Amino acid sequence: MAAIETLYLCEKPSQARDIARVLGATERTPHYLNGNDVVVTWCFGHLLEMAAPDQYDAAYKKWSMATLPIVPDRWQHTVRSGARDQYNAIARLLGRTRRVVVATDADREGETIGREILDRCNYRGEIARLWLSALDEASIRTALGRIRDGRETVSLYHAGLGRARADWLVGMNLTRAYTVAARNAGHDQLLSVGRVQTPTLRLVVERDRAIEQFGPQPYWRLRVTFATDAGDVLPAQWRPPADVADDQGRCINENAARRMAQRVAGGTGTVEQVETKHERKSPPLPYDLGTLQQDANRTAGLSAQQVLDAAQSLYETHKATTYPRTDCRYLPTSQHADAPAILRAVAVSDDAGRRYVAGADPARQSKAWNDSRITAHHAIIPTATTAAVNDMGVAEQTLYAMIRDRYIAQFHPDHEADKTTIAIEAAGGAFRATGRQVIVEGWRAIEASGSTDTNDVRLPVVRRGDTVAVANTDIEAKETEPPARYTEGTLIGAMKNAASLVTDDRLKHIMRDTAGLGTEATRAGIVETLQKRGFLVQTKKHLTASDAGRALIDALPDGVSNPETTALWEQALDDVSNGDLSLDDFIARQTRWVEAALAQVQNQGLNLPRVSTGTKNARSCPECGRPMRKRKSQHGPFWGCSGYPDCTATIQVGRGSRHKTGGRTGRRNETH
Repeated sequence: MAAIETLYLCEKPSQARDIARVLGATERTPHYLNGNDVVVTWCFGHLLEMAAPDQYDAAYKKWSMATLPIVPDRWQHTVRSGARDQYNAIARLLGRTRRVVVATDADREGETIGREILDRCNYRGEIARLWLSALDEASIRTALGRIRDGRETVSLYHAGLGRARADWLVGMNLTRAYTVAARNAGHDQLLSVGRVQTPTLRLVVERDRAIEQFGPQPYWRLRVTFATDAGDVLPAQWRPPADVADDQGRCINENAARRMAQRVAGGTGTVEQVETKHERKSPPLPYDLGTLQQDANRTAGLSAQQVLDAAQSLYETHKATTYPRTDCRYLPTSQHADAPAILRAVAVSDDAGRRYVAGADPARQSKAWNDSRITAHHAIIPTATTAAVNDMGVAEQTLYAMIRDRYIAQFHPDHEADKTTIAIEAAGGAFRATGRQVIVEGWRAIEASGSTDTNDVRLPVVRRGDTVAVANTDIEAKETEPPARYTEGTLIGAMKNAASLVTDDRLKHIMRDTAGLGTEATRAGIVETLQKRGFLVQTKKHLTASDAGRALIDALPDGVSNPETTALWEQALDDVSNGDLSLDDFIARQTRWVEAALAQVQNQGLNLPRVSTGTKNARSCPECGRPMRKRKSQHGPFWGCSGYPDCTATIQVGRGSRHKTGGRTGRRNETH
């Protein structure tokens, strides 16, 4: 067959069609598009997956402490079920190709999806990289004119391999170790341990317990309404002295509050100080995925996964917004020149866009344009393609409006206001009134990007030395409140900002502010997995840990569940991405850590509280030791191994007999 000069390897069919259209590769076959001297083919996400332990050695089929740790000498991948035909087609194409352009999503995972196929097929030709931030035609043409040398992005592949191998080492070894330890202690529970999943679960468990252990403390708020000579109202609040106040300045002595109210009633006060400060607030930065998930969950009730799916659709299907799986909220200065075209596009997309663009100045450059803050991708913004808003679903319309308005806000003036503080002395007590007068509405006029500031109270004009009369007093009994339960949005935020949760001074010094649990692309999936496995429960908008989730965290040593540990690992993966740490060194660190964790459980066993699993008389598989699940058949109920089809042991309910139901037909999906 004829040689292929250039092969474009895309992440999914829709992406391949968009790129092929621009390249002129319009001849379609079942596995690729060709024409104009190029071929464009595609994956379906990962075509390959990490091999299961028993594919390295049949001895690993049975879960046993004696076989741990499992650390492959040479890592293996297998072709994912249902992907064999496409993989074989790509392998044949690579055999004829002189140059491959990796055109998968421009991030760590995308790099891995493409490169792992090249490695497995032993491709040795030239490798280049197409780096796309949007899939509209103009963006694709721009990226095609700036194709990178593949050596510039190979470190992203190494980081992707590091992430996958670390997840495998932790998930396979520790899940087996703790499940076996639980079985030895008389418990028939699958203890699923994950590098990111388990520390995330711990965040919720600790928050739930902080709420349960919280003891509300009473305090009293004294408000006094003063009146000026002109009859204007001046609301103020008492500032109690330190001996009757807590560390947040709240009065904790009811008698003190009532005595002060009696003393000032019917009297007067003197204005001691009037201070006005002019405030300027820049527009909020454009969205990255994490902040988009948080805001959409808070304002529209969308789950993290719904936001990710809708944002991906806006990017892939509608071509309305740029690449969504970004952790950056800034824009490159070179892209400021695109502003007029983008604003024109959003102005004709819908009425709100037209209304907000009318007050925008394309020449304005907010602090969002900052080359020094750009990571692998810039913030999520609209493209210069007119969006077909009416063709979008509700979630897509919601996110498009949020992304659009946040971008338009960058071209509106700063919000300006005068904040006034008035100090008043009355009956020996100190009172303070605060107010705020808007001078320039600016970007806050854009509703979807609006501020949460609700203190826009205009105070009357008074001067130092003025006398004001007490018109009314009011004492309100209040109680301190526990920390709020997590929602999907706030949990995503906590995962993203794990560095802020660190209490150890040594770790604070080591960790960068960007260290978090998981990545923008994986956090939604982690939260969803915890819910599917029954460790987290969603009630209305809140997430709480189940009994099984609490028991798991209680059973694990601190080092396994501590978010600080995983955040440091993510930081190390960033170092691999940047070329500052080798893949081999990263895996060596992970291996040593796993070995130490295994030694701990092997030496100390497991203290696991018994919890309800929802399965009466749960039992372990007599063949491999994994938990069994109660199932139904035409012959009646039976216990079947949860490792089916790798293990086909069954026990007839009520008979206690054991038998096999066939040979190995597939492999267990051990993803942690």
